[in-house]
Amino acid sequence: MSAPRSIEELIEQVRGGQHGASIAEASASVGFLTQQGVRHASRRSSYRNHVLSLRVEEAVGSCAVEPGELDEDAVLDCVGTPVRELLGHPLRAVRVAALDAYLQSVRPHHRDAEEVTVGRGTSLQKSLHRAKLVVDLLPAARRVLVIGVVNSLLHHLRERGTGYLACDYKGGETEWGEPVRTDALAALDDCDAVLASGMVLGNGTFQPLLEHARSTGKPLVLFAQTGSGILPRFLGAGVSAVSAEPYPFFWLDGGPSPLYRYPGEVPE
Repeated sequence: MSAPRSIEELIEQVRGGQHGASIAEASASVGFLTQQGVRHASRRSSYRNHVLSLRVEEAVGSCAVEPGELDEDAVLDCVGTPVRELLGHPLRAVRVAALDAYLQSVRPHHRDAEEVTVGRGTSLQKSLHRAKLVVDLLPAARRVLVIGVVNSLLHHLRERGTGYLACDYKGGETEWGEPVRTDALAALDDCDAVLASGMVLGNGTFQPLLEHARSTGKPLVLFAQTGSGILPRFLGAGVSAVSAEPYPFFWLDGGPSPLYRYPGEVPE
């Protein structure tokens, strides 16, 4: 089966049974919204995340959302609903979380990926360790466009002497006082590699990033809590590598937590 060219094509493949006949019976058994705020010790900035998660069989799929984007009823309405129906839901976050959960249920990360451990520690220690595991997936680059600013990722790029352009819809500035751009697509020509959060699936910017990588050959590496089971399906078809981190995420607990790294194309 050829790699999909878009999320929409992947959804049609799933609905058509190309990613498992179990789609006929699959439904979401659990739905929940995780709301997180963080300010690491010694850091001057804080941020927050809201994440929709749906469970299908043993797997939990997730999609980050903007605060206030989903209410309790929207989450609870997903529970007991067939995945096929959720894949046509009007809310992109629901479509992404349902697709993510289903794909993980039929092809768990441990089948194809390298499992590594984010070690026990404080929130900052775990953030820095996870960031190193992600940055290690990047090939040598002069300047990296980082989409979805995580200061711990920038910390490791700075340590390596790699230039970067920081981009996030929220704007603002990095921990080092650098301006954060708000238009990632406008910055693509100024970089020779892209490191992007899985949140690009939820905000609709994944497709132009994918097409840019295909047309230019630039490495596109993704660190994914959102869509960790989706993005590996695009390896070898625009996506170069994926750091997949399904729920529960590293920031929920001080103990060790798993992370799955895909450094290349997933076998059929």
